[in-house]
Amino acid sequence: MIAHYFDKKNPRLDKLLRKIVYSLLLFGAGGSPLLGQTQYEAVCVAFYNVENLFDTLPDPAKQDDEFLPTGSKNWTSARYQQKLTRIGEVLTRMGEKLNIDAPMLVGLCEVENLQVLEDLVKSPRLADKNYGIAHYESPDERGIDVALLYRKEWFKILATNSHYLADQDFKTRNQLVVTGQLGKDTLSVVVNHWPSRSGGQKRSEPRRMAAAQMTRQIVDSLLGRNALAKILVMGDFNDDPANKSIQEVLRANGQREKLNAPALYNPMWEMHKQGLGTLAYRDIWQIFDQIILSPALLSENRPGSYYYQAKSARVFAPDWMKQKEGSFQGYPWRTYVGNNYTNGYSDHFPVYLFLIKEK
Repeated sequence: MIAHYFDKKNPRLDKLLRKIVYSLLLFGAGGSPLLGQTQYEAVCVAFYNVENLFDTLPDPAKQDDEFLPTGSKNWTSARYQQKLTRIGEVLTRMGEKLNIDAPMLVGLCEVENLQVLEDLVKSPRLADKNYGIAHYESPDERGIDVALLYRKEWFKILATNSHYLADQDFKTRNQLVVTGQLGKDTLSVVVNHWPSRSGGQKRSEPRRMAAAQMTRQIVDSLLGRNALAKILVMGDFNDDPANKSIQEVLRANGQREKLNAPALYNPMWEMHKQGLGTLAYRDIWQIFDQIILSPALLSENRPGSYYYQAKSARVFAPDWMKQKEGSFQGYPWRTYVGNNYTNGYSDHFPVYLFLIKEK
């Protein structure tokens, strides 16, 4: 029984993904299933906005007062440990019904510092997954950062870098760039958390447009060095796939068959069209969390090289991660509603996709 792994709101994609997974017989990360006489390896890539993963210690350089034992949210060590357990549960259960192990790569946002990441990868659910951490401190006024977790046995770091928006009047998250070796492939990952919609979508849009421009410059730089560069752009963009920042500035679209360089492919388009999302506001679902691919990751004719398994991109939204009752029933089960502790997971659902290769 694997029904909870698929989103019942989109039965057509559910049926297709079931067919893909069963036909490939995708076993755990690095497994070697058979399709006829062809063997495949599959790895999972994910992104998750974990909603305010703060430690319980004061940091004068950050606005973390509410996330202290004496703060307005009464953020205790017990609640912190429960939050780590919750995140670990999501990552390890993301593919359990298909026997897919914890993701090979996980982009994260809304993490306070390196310490919370170290605590996370050492937490009971994740301690045996051998995750490495790529992280830089951001200038964000709240002190929240982005990061990348990677399974060390699969992904070997070659280089990391951090990019910041040049706006003296506005402090936001950095954009993390990690390049590593996945099998015989060189893969670059750009992890984002673009400026929020605080003040309204239109009023705040120029800041996301600026963030998109910087992401596009990073991608162009990577493609300038190698036109066939394999790049994953992931993050909480605070915009949907159809918004200008994604579609026009980043130049990411969902028309795979019409993709022209240097456009990027956004596999979240289909879910957006279906009305699915990673978060909801006033009963409108939005898919702010996305994983976008460079054209080289769509090529299936390079033996021994990883590529995107078509239609495998999904929002991970099982029932046990949803609010069970009240006016927010069916929404992501979050850790807090205001200052009310609800003992949930996050105010966002994560997203994931599969990369596969012939053995």
